[in-house]
Amino acid sequence: MILKQTYSLVFKIFLMFGFFLLMSCGEDYVPKPKAYLRLEYPKAKYVDTNLELPFSFETNVLATHIKTKKVNASTESYGINLEYPTLKGTIFLTYKAIEKDKKNLIAFLRDAQNLTQKHAIKADEIPVTPYENDERKVYGAFAEVKGNVASPAQFYVTDSVNHFLTGSLYFHAKPNYDSILPAANYLQKDIKHIMESVTWK
Repeated sequence: MILKQTYSLVFKIFLMFGFFLLMSCGEDYVPKPKAYLRLEYPKAKYVDTNLELPFSFETNVLATHIKTKKVNASTESYGINLEYPTLKGTIFLTYKAIEKDKKNLIAFLRDAQNLTQKHAIKADEIPVTPYENDERKVYGAFAEVKGNVASPAQFYVTDSVNHFLTGSLYFHAKPNYDSILPAANYLQKDIKHIMESVTWK
């Protein structure tokens, strides 16, 4: 009789354990959807750079470190670095005087296009947008380089006679398209503003 009661008790415990086990397994677990880091950047505030260069332009106040230097080249040339410490990125600008020489213009255009094409191997896509402002004599193109590349944006502008300006965006981090995308999008707007605000002297 005691043995029968023991079996009955054990059976009831197993039955209750099995019931709770089944109840706990009833919930479906769904993996979290992919999400991208949302970074908030301040609204861009642009100011004139007032640099001693053959051209002027406006830059974002977030570019807190601006360095310029004269470059030893066949024509008057300058290098300008616009450093964004909070975004860990730099826009590198290079100015070259054309000196009304068509050969110089062709060489500078070729160099600018070759620089963009160097990223074609790793790039997923390189959409190019032409830029033109007849009033200020500024003509050029903006290239967005998509993918895990060293430079996600490049541009050039010129008046086709005297002035030629190129620019590239680089980050101080290993190229990872998804992680730098918010900062890249923000700084691409700054590059476009540089193109739109360039005035030749």
